[in-house]
Amino acid sequence: MQFRFIDPVDDFTDGVQVLRIYHKDFLERGERLLLLVEDIHKNGMSESSAGRCVEFHSYYTRANRLHHQDEEFALFPLIINQSFLIDGMIERLTLDHEEIEESWDELARLLGAPEKMIGMGKLRRLVREFEKLQREHLLREDEDFLDQAESILTPAQRVEMGGKMAALRGLKHPGGMRLAV
Repeated sequence: MQFRFIDPVDDFTDGVQVLRIYHKDFLERGERLLLLVEDIHKNGMSESSAGRCVEFHSYYTRANRLHHQDEEFALFPLIINQSFLIDGMIERLTLDHEEIEESWDELARLLGAPEKMIGMGKLRRLVREFEKLQREHLLREDEDFLDQAESILTPAQRVEMGGKMAALRGLKHPGGMRLAV
C-alpha cells in the first residue's frame, strides 16, 4: 500500500488563509496521532495501526516542511523590518521550525517503519514531544503573531503570498486544485 500526501489546501489565492487552514489541520491531526499512539501502547501494533503510522509519516514529512517554507519564503519576507516586535516573533518562530523539524526527524524513523518498532515507550515519548512542540508553536502563531502579520499585509500581498505557496507546490497559479504527491 502506498500513501500519498494530500495537501489540506486547494485554494492558494489568500496566503493567510492557507496558513490558518494548515494550523487547524495540524492541530486536528496532532490529536489523532496522540490517540493512535495511545491505542498502540495499549493494544500493540496491528496492521491497521501500522498503516496509520505510515500515513502520518507521509503527511507530516511533506506538510511540516511545506508549511515552514510557506512562512519563511512567502510570509516572513513581506513583513520583516516592520517592527522590532515582528522581527523578534519571526526569529522565535524560525527557531521553533528548526526544533519541530528535528523532533520530527527522530519520530519519522519510527513511524516510517512500524514493522521495525520494538517497545512502544519510545514512540509514545517522541509523539508526545513532537505534538507538544507543534501545538505550542501553532497556538503561539495563532494567538500572538498571525493577526499582527495579517494587519500589515495588503490584499495584494496576501495574493502574492498565496502565489509563492502555490509555486512551492509546483502549481502555476494560486487557485484551485488539491495536490496529491
